[in-house]
Amino acid sequence: MNPSTPLVRLRAVVGLGLVQLRRSPGRTLLAVTAVAVAALAVTLLASLGVGVVEIGQEGFEEAGRDVWITADPLDPSPGGAENSIVDSHAIAIEVTAREDVRFATPIATHSAYVGTDPDALEPVAAVGVRETHDDFDFVEGGGFSTEPRHYEPDGNGAEVVVDPRIAERHDLAVGDRLYLGTSRESAPRHEFVVAGLSTHHSEFLGQPAVTVPTGELQRVAGTRGTDRATFVVVTVADGADAEVVREELAERYPGYDVRTSDDQLLALIEDRAPIVAGGITLVGLAVVGGLVLTVNLFVLVAYAQRRELAALRALGLSRWLLAGTVAVQGLLIGLAGGLVALVATPGLVARLNRLVAGLVGFEEVLRTPPEVYAAAVAIAVGVGAVTALAAGWRAGSHASVDRLDA
Repeated sequence: MNPSTPLVRLRAVVGLGLVQLRRSPGRTLLAVTAVAVAALAVTLLASLGVGVVEIGQEGFEEAGRDVWITADPLDPSPGGAENSIVDSHAIAIEVTAREDVRFATPIATHSAYVGTDPDALEPVAAVGVRETHDDFDFVEGGGFSTEPRHYEPDGNGAEVVVDPRIAERHDLAVGDRLYLGTSRESAPRHEFVVAGLSTHHSEFLGQPAVTVPTGELQRVAGTRGTDRATFVVVTVADGADAEVVREELAERYPGYDVRTSDDQLLALIEDRAPIVAGGITLVGLAVVGGLVLTVNLFVLVAYAQRRELAALRALGLSRWLLAGTVAVQGLLIGLAGGLVALVATPGLVARLNRLVAGLVGFEEVLRTPPEVYAAAVAIAVGVGAVTALAAGWRAGSHASVDRLDA
């Protein structure tokens, strides 16, 4: 076979690259580890960004609402929106009367304190809704509706749905009573009966939460007289156009912001611009950091082989062949490091998700669609081979007999 044919040269380059890797197993292992760390940084941080966006989208989809009537500020955290909608039930009744609307209901949010001991109350999020539904996925018990019930003369005895973690900390079960108020001082004056255990609103808010009838939350917060709520959410009738409903409601209620579900999600994201920017920055840093680490790694790999490259150059090998031997090493190291990262990612993601769920209540915050893996492989393999080729070319240009004595 002619030694000058491309196939022979390719086999020689691959063979030399493999020899170099076998000659320095320690260096090869470190290089593979470095590439794996760079790829893992991309998969984990990118999966975090993807998960945050998808959780927000799923939260709105699970809410099953088509139009949101809100008032600035948009912050949906308890107390953050100041429950700026006044006469919320009257608005909901008026909107529900429309032929193109199936249902409308107010939602109130407040910061609250709960517990069974007035001296050991816990701060939580409190959400007021008309009634619970199947999506609550109750761990124990059931929910409530606003049908008339036989509350005690002082108004106590209303039902509450409690996060299971809150129930565990206060040794609560269905049928037990707990104090609930919007301040430590007022909570002991209001007793609620536990109707069920669920993480539904805890997952949406990212913190332990309790859910009570809207009117009862307004009662303990002192906002029943003005009937304040954070949102009035609207479900349009079958076949109705949500955008048309939004436009007509915006004309009817010019003092409020009326948005479709998609627009409301975008508005919430925009309202958290610093947080979103921070998340994007983290993902960007992961990618850039992976690129920088990979480039520096193969520059060092080529530099460490300067004597070997000089010897090969003295034997008559061209700069392209020398660059090719380093590129082969970069390709193989990148492939091995990328595979290690891909194998390690699912386990690390699962462990981090369990940790995050225990800390803030969100399930599956880190998510790894195929695009995340593709980005990691592109950096590990593609960028590794290209940067190694460039590093090998530069090293080959300096390879000379003089380097043998260096």
